[in-house]
Amino acid sequence: RVARLTMGGRLFSAVKGAAAEGEKFPVMGVRWRSSLTLGEKEQVNNKNSEDGGNKEVVASYWGIKGEEVKKEDGTPWKWNCFRPWETYQADLTIDLKKHHVPTTFLDKLAYWTVKSLRFPTDVFFQRRYGCRAMMLETVAAVPGMVGGMLLHCKSLRRFEHSGGWIKTLLDEAENERMHLMTFMEVSQPRWYERALVFTVQGVFFNAYFLAYLASPKLAHRVVGYLEEEAIHSYTEFLKELDKGTIENVPAPAIAIDYWRLPVDPTLRDVVMVVRADEAHLRDVN
Repeated sequence: RVARLTMGGRLFSAVKGAAAEGEKFPVMGVRWRSSLTLGEKEQVNNKNSEDGGNKEVVASYWGIKGEEVKKEDGTPWKWNCFRPWETYQADLTIDLKKHHVPTTFLDKLAYWTVKSLRFPTDVFFQRRYGCRAMMLETVAAVPGMVGGMLLHCKSLRRFEHSGGWIKTLLDEAENERMHLMTFMEVSQPRWYERALVFTVQGVFFNAYFLAYLASPKLAHRVVGYLEEEAIHSYTEFLKELDKGTIENVPAPAIAIDYWRLPVDPTLRDVVMVVRADEAHLRDVN
């Protein structure tokens, strides 16, 4: 939708016009606002208007109100970070125990690299699986974007098709990002965990970028083994939920719509579908 708005320079004009009028763009809290429903944003903006703020509902980072979308039953769609045609039902029958046995040198390098990264994660988060899931998803959403970006540039340079892999990898990145948006509704990260995300993401993005340039096969093997570790982490998460160590709260609204969950779903249902997603991404990579 944003791409369509840029036609004829309308997006530039809108931003330029807002800047000329002295409109202030939000800096703090942008990420929090991204996971709000449109109805919740109306409440936030109505509150701001009472304080003399802007009455316009900000439905995107650009400050441009998107087109109205409805569900199949005709009711308004309340999310702007994904659309109804991007939702699906996860395949819970997928094999969770599948494992690619490392045979070549690159396989073993990828396997032991991932295993070495698991130890500090276990020490830092221990059994705080909600925060662990958030940290995991901030890292897991990077490879698909890096791989998709590099294949996109390669397709442009070589004037050739990508065989569908660009969209596959970008869809992978978006799926992992939605995992993060979901778990942010369950557990809010602390300030030092947010600082850790900056550090880990900065290091991992550049390391993965260089690894993909050197050997795409190695890079995908790393992701495959990362997904295997993710399956293990979510399995432990489920065990803690079943034991009652972690409260099995109702599923966030964003998860209900994204995975088309049944009536009255809980956090356990969310973890189940996320784990199934990780198994699918493991197989892809």
